[in-house]
This record gives sequence, C-alpha cells and structure tokens, in this order.
Amino acid sequence: MNKGGAGGGTSGAIGPTAAAAAAAAQKQKSLQKRVDDDIGSIVDTFGIVVNVARVNDPPVRNSQEAFMMEVRAAKMVQAADSLLKLVSELKQTAIFSGFASLNDHVDKRTAELNQRAEKTDKMLARIGEDAAAGLKEMESHYYSSLLRSNQNAQQ
Repeated sequence: MNKGGAGGGTSGAIGPTAAAAAAAAQKQKSLQKRVDDDIGSIVDTFGIVVNVARVNDPPVRNSQEAFMMEVRAAKMVQAADSLLKLVSELKQTAIFSGFASLNDHVDKRTAELNQRAEKTDKMLARIGEDAAAGLKEMESHYYSSLLRSNQNAQQ
C-alpha cells in the first residue's frame, strides 16, 4: 500500500558546488523513501491487525490471531518510532543548515570586506605615491628656485 511521492522539489542548491546540490537531492530522496516506507508499513500492518481482529470460535485460532496482532502492533510501533527519528533528524538538519547558511553569509561578508580592504590599501598606496611625487616636485622647484639661491648667497 505504499503511495508514491511525498511531494515537493528541491529548493535550490545548498552549497556552492554541484556536488553539494547532488548530495542534498540524494538526501531528500532517501528521506522521502523512508517516510513512504514507514507510512506504508503502518498502513499495511494496521489493515492486517483489523482483519485479524475478527472473533472466531475455536480458542486455538483466537490465540494465534492474538499473537499475530501483537506482532503486527509491535511492527507498527517500530514504524512509528522510525518516523519520530526521521522528524528528529529533519529538525537537526534544519538547525545545522541554519548554522551552515549563517557561516556561508559570514564567509561571503568576510571576503567582501577583505576585497574592500585591498582596494583601500591600493588607494592609500597610490595616494602616498602621488604625495611623494608631488613633494619631490616641490623640493626640486624649491632647490632650483631663485629664493633658495638668494638665501644661500646671503649666508
């Protein structure tokens, strides 16, 4: 009684590489398969329990059916436990994915600020070079000027 497709598609790549996107798609498929299998198991087992629950006259048959019901009920509990573990895993994935996206954002912001710092350093170096060239030009004008020659002559 497994029903196909839990719905939903991939919401985009998780990481910057195609490998990360493929891994995310594979993980989503495996989780959907687990959900489908567990729910199918619960539904199939419940149907069997309902069929076995009929009351029959022979006492031996009733005890066999009671044992079958216990076994099937245990199987339903296992499937439900598997679903609960899946929910817990999904919650952990959501939490850690949140941290991963936060880390990605911090990394992008750090790279952006590093680029700005490099641009600023280059601009300051260019300004320093321009100032040094201007100062050198002023010094050459000063030392070759008449004012400087007159001051040297007066001394």
